[in-house]
Amino acid sequence: VQLQASGGGLVQAGGSLRVSCVAYGRSFSRRVMGWFRQAPGNEREFVSSISWTGGITDYAENVKGRFTISRDNAKNTVYLQMDGLKPEDTAVYYCAIGRSSTTLMGAENGVDYWGKGTLVTVSS
Repeated sequence: VQLQASGGGLVQAGGSLRVSCVAYGRSFSRRVMGWFRQAPGNEREFVSSISWTGGITDYAENVKGRFTISRDNAKNTVYLQMDGLKPEDTAVYYCAIGRSSTTLMGAENGVDYWGKGTLVTVSS
């Protein structure tokens, strides 16, 4: 199983970016998928998750209203659209697949698989 994230880069504050993550090796259409991030000097934190149907989404409070998570089960892919980016959103973004079908409960202990991360840098 391999999770390959892409789409990171450098963007100015207020700008937008979309990161993607493709899962290879097997189908994860029945699993929750999500994103975490780790800023320099900080612990990794939950960002967002989406249930296998797409009907349940969770967001961290500090991204709610600015980020939108979506998925395409036919492509084994999860997306994170990030709008209104702020310098404090600068981090390595990691995609994750959980063992549940609905939620990651905002925590790492429900994660079965991790991607290697993609760096997002927001300049002020």
